[in-house]
Amino acid sequence: MMIQRVVRDLVTTKRVWGLQARKLRVVEDAKGNLDVAVDPVGAKVGDFVITIGYSAARIATGNPAVTTDLTIGGIIDDWSEEKWR
Repeated sequence: MMIQRVVRDLVTTKRVWGLQARKLRVVEDAKGNLDVAVDPVGAKVGDFVITIGYSAARIATGNPAVTTDLTIGGIIDDWSEEKWR
């Protein structure tokens, strides 16, 4: 698991079956690297979140058939940029 920040929504016009109707977010780690994560929890831009990777990311969506390797598992209630960088 990692702590990352939601940077923006990701909108796509076509997706593979396993990602249809799933919210996607662009997330950034403390080094500034960007990733795309499935968001089953409803995170907003600017939220710090816990992301779950690898095969556990599929389970975290609630459906192991979802084709993802990064899922937002929770929104952090009390976290600041100073703690992050």
